[in-house]
Amino acid sequence: MPLPDAPAPRPDDDLAGLPLDPSRVRFKFSGSRGPGGQNVNKRATKAELRVPLDALLMHPEAVERLREASASRITAEGELVIVSDETRSQEDNKAACVRTLRDLLKRAAARPKVRRPTRPTRGSVERRLEAKRRTSERKRGRGGDE
Repeated sequence: MPLPDAPAPRPDDDLAGLPLDPSRVRFKFSGSRGPGGQNVNKRATKAELRVPLDALLMHPEAVERLREASASRITAEGELVIVSDETRSQEDNKAACVRTLRDLLKRAAARPKVRRPTRPTRGSVERRLEAKRRTSERKRGRGGDE
């Protein structure tokens, strides 16, 4: 008994929940390298995801953090490019691109913790100075007859 046909996935299904305009996202598929034998010569399994940075619906600070963290992935035209050719399946490579995009956006959205300088406690300062005094006394005691 044949299984009923599943509805064809829409191109923006994988992008659901991401802060971007799915109509501006482009996928491109091409021949791949790596495992697969003749399969890589016949099939376009390498996936390339292109997202213009101005299509991201994120705070400008988050977009700037993304720009700094992913500088090598951003083109001169301002597009974020993510490439995957790890598997023999076009679908799996496309999913890997979306996972990478999701991870990059999540990391860019998180504000870095503000570093607040701290001061050493009085006790730790006194212990350090006392240890220096002891070391100094020990070394001074080593001096021979002069």
